Amino acid sequence: MDPQTPLTAPRGPRRRLASIRELPAAERPRERLASHGASRLSTIELLAILLGAGSGQRSALGVAQEVLVSAGGSLRRIASQPVASLTRVVGIGTARATVVHAALELGRRMLSETRQEGVLIRGAPDVFALYAPRLEDLPVEEFHVAILDAQHRFQRDILVTRGLLNTSLVHPREVFREAIAERAASVILVHNHPSGDPTPSRDDRMVTDALLAASDVIGVPVHDHVVIGRGRYVSFAEQGYMLGDRRPLW
Repeated sequence: MDPQTPLTAPRGPRRRLASIRELPAAERPRERLASHGASRLSTIELLAILLGAGSGQRSALGVAQEVLVSAGGSLRRIASQPVASLTRVVGIGTARATVVHAALELGRRMLSETRQEGVLIRGAPDVFALYAPRLEDLPVEEFHVAILDAQHRFQRDILVTRGLLNTSLVHPREVFREAIAERAASVILVHNHPSGDPTPSRDDRMVTDALLAASDVIGVPVHDHVVIGRGRYVSFAEQGYMLGDRRPLW
């Protein structure tokens, strides 16, 4: 199958599509992946492998095509929606829907592994480049702390909380405990907005104020708080919110 296969089929009478078993061996998705590599398969073929089988009069390729069409051709949209939304497609039950979501999450985590120790953080764009692949399409908020060494090199990521961001959930003790244990020279606060709009909320500012006050007492500087949206970010430092001794060094 051509990777550029259109997502919509031409109009006309519906007919039964050949099952994958009825295809020549060289045209079956699993055999093609084994022979040519995953990169040579279309998105529909890869989804068909995850689904494993078709339903009723449709092959696994047909069901996979409907899954992609229902999401407007966007894997990111599938990943950002609840598992139950996939079950609206005929032939997709909870078990198959969870397999698809698990595969997409593995892809997201693979991208996050590019955040290697020693990457130099020169400003908010570098923070966005490190965290956006993991955070920008999440359906819930996650609050992270980036640990930096004295040369502003990334050392470690700490997930502090997952859920709504407020001062009761993001406590300075949780934020700075591991930073102290890691002997962090400084930290950067990072969290996402599932809406895709990174504009800081009132709670975002309250959390930032509380953590900045704690950093003054503990002695671990906070250089920035970066809010990740879909394809964009807002940096508290770039907005001039980090004042005095907290002014970023880049």
